[in-house]
Amino acid sequence: MIVSFSVSNFRSFATEETFNLVASNRFSDSHVNHAVPIPGSDDKVLKTGVLYGANGAGKSNLFKAMKYLCRRALKAQERSAGTGREAFRFANMSDAPSVFDLRFVAKNQLYGFGFAADDNRILEEWLVRIDGAKETPLYERATNKGGKVTVEAPGLTNVRKKLDALVTVGAPPNQTFLATVRATLDSEDIGAELSGVIGWFEDSLVLVGPSASPVGLGTRLGQDSEFLEFASSFLRNSATGVQNLEVNKKELKEDELRALLPGDVVERVLRDTKRESALVELASGEELVIERGDHDHYYLLTIAAQHEHKSGSRVTMELSEESDGTQRLLNLIPALRHLQTEDVTYFIDEIDRSMHPMLVWKFLEFFLKSCGTGHCQIIVTTHESNLLDLDLLRRDEIWFAEKDPQGATRLYSLSDFKVRKDLEIRKHYLRGRFGAIPFLGNLDRLLPKP
Repeated sequence: MIVSFSVSNFRSFATEETFNLVASNRFSDSHVNHAVPIPGSDDKVLKTGVLYGANGAGKSNLFKAMKYLCRRALKAQERSAGTGREAFRFANMSDAPSVFDLRFVAKNQLYGFGFAADDNRILEEWLVRIDGAKETPLYERATNKGGKVTVEAPGLTNVRKKLDALVTVGAPPNQTFLATVRATLDSEDIGAELSGVIGWFEDSLVLVGPSASPVGLGTRLGQDSEFLEFASSFLRNSATGVQNLEVNKKELKEDELRALLPGDVVERVLRDTKRESALVELASGEELVIERGDHDHYYLLTIAAQHEHKSGSRVTMELSEESDGTQRLLNLIPALRHLQTEDVTYFIDEIDRSMHPMLVWKFLEFFLKSCGTGHCQIIVTTHESNLLDLDLLRRDEIWFAEKDPQGATRLYSLSDFKVRKDLEIRKHYLRGRFGAIPFLGNLDRLLPKP
């Protein structure tokens, strides 16, 4: 679970801003099941964070900052590449580092991971184990002006010989030490603690963009009958008109496979004999599955939706023929199923994209009811004001993003305001009491003159 995330000098963030999901003791009597204990601490972390703001206020930039941090934490860089950071552009800050700091719970332990980067180098990096007020560095990394990287790892010494050797060598200047460990060593050479941290970034933090679709959705629906029934039932009860989902599997000949993919992709896929199977997502939403054996087999998977005809018969439509809202909802349903079964965090940007306000409200309500006592979490950015409902959310779960006069994003919570428990938050938000709404100019002057 994410406990807090701080960012500075990245896109619309200038000075440090923090998105903090530590539950406030002032609201301990509100939705008590919305918070779970932080290991080694008297504090609790919230299961939900909802971030509001006008268009261009920086909501999605928080999502992009998290995505950037995850990419730097996991992916190796070409030596000739820079760091890919995007400094704040509305002030002279291109020479200042961009800084990211994430506090998160993995394997029932609180950690802090972060780094400072300029355009070309990771200047600093840290991974610490946190127990209450005590922070124990697992490793700290620095880069001098000449580009030399040094790593001190008091919390990792004598764990594995190969890891000790990598600490001595360091990491490329433009790449985090964590990504270097992941790219260089096998899991048995890393040790349980560092493997758990890397595993959290790989499997327990899921970032969903506005147009993203889950990889292998058709394959999963086709192989997991319980998930297929769950997804069908959710769509059926969400007034989409879909009664059931089905996955159609058609075997292809090699020439048909080649007709669907660019030549270089086909050759790369066919030569990849290390995997027993391969999956290729097509722009149409269909999936190509290659199963290897004595003779390779190629299959095209298509998701279809069944609707009820007035005669009582069923009409089948391909998913691509469904509305954008139905497709968006189906793309988000795996999150609900995943959050029911595992301790994961989903960060969804623009959850309301193409979805009805009532459906977005029900989506969050379903998560909060189904998560139970688990350490699962959902963070969303949205414009949907119907979520500003204290029957659904706590005050400290509601956040706002607003630009200051210099064009920099500021983050603040509804808990910063003194509001009555019975206040109609949505109405006061739309009237501008909490900020984070667009203030429009005089558009009437653009109308044609009579």
